Amino acid sequence: MENSASLVSAEQLQAYWDTGMEMAMQYIPKLLLAIVVLIVGLWIIGKVVRLVAAALESRDADVTLSKFLGGLVSVLLKALLLVSVASMVGIETTSFVAILGAAGLAVGLALQGSLANFAGGVLVLLFKPYRVGDYVEAQGVSGTVDEIQIFNTVLKTPDNKVVIVPNGAISNGVITNYSKEARRRVDFVFGIGYDDDIPKAKSVLNQLLAEDDRVLSDPAAQVVVSELADSSVNFTVRAWVNAADYWGLYFDLTERVKMRFDEENISIPYPQQDVHLQQSA
Repeated sequence: MENSASLVSAEQLQAYWDTGMEMAMQYIPKLLLAIVVLIVGLWIIGKVVRLVAAALESRDADVTLSKFLGGLVSVLLKALLLVSVASMVGIETTSFVAILGAAGLAVGLALQGSLANFAGGVLVLLFKPYRVGDYVEAQGVSGTVDEIQIFNTVLKTPDNKVVIVPNGAISNGVITNYSKEARRRVDFVFGIGYDDDIPKAKSVLNQLLAEDDRVLSDPAAQVVVSELADSSVNFTVRAWVNAADYWGLYFDLTERVKMRFDEENISIPYPQQDVHLQQSA
């Protein structure tokens, strides 16, 4: 009986050994190949991520965007690599990929507003319609750009309020950037009475412009009669200045025109109407 039991045990061990060797011969080459593919794939992914970072840097992309996109590309490529390696060693990946796809769809539907803001942030950081420090008007609000985030743009209004505008809306709307160009044109309208001397008023306006160093000579300033209004003859004055001098010149010249017109006895008429009364016979 003991000899018989020993014989059965030896046969079982031999069977286990044969099965193990067969599995080893079957899976070890696949495992080694998968390890090689994993190592080479990680090396290639590193190269791709560095190329993406270099491309973004050459476009002067924001550092936040560069890091985020580099990390996103790295995660996506590594996920694809792991799925491929698992498939090579015989692991069924069809159901795994289906689960990931369903989860991605559910997350996308739940976060579609945030994804739209993310896409808008990427567009803003890539194409740079405005930069930090620019004074812009968008989505019905205006202010200085304080921060450009992935999902939002933070504006500070002139009265020091903080306004947070979603990037999805701001990238799909009209953006007015008042700081994009180095020079801006300041437009004024000044009215004089119909009995006043037009050449004299025009000369006074040209003299005031010539006296202010903030007014640029190129393009030259313009003083023209633009309208014969109901109560006044209106002059349109156009002067070019550096963008930083816009409001300073606007306020100062408005005050100085009123004071000089008073000195020169040039009237600035009030809106008025003449009423004629007729008595019946």
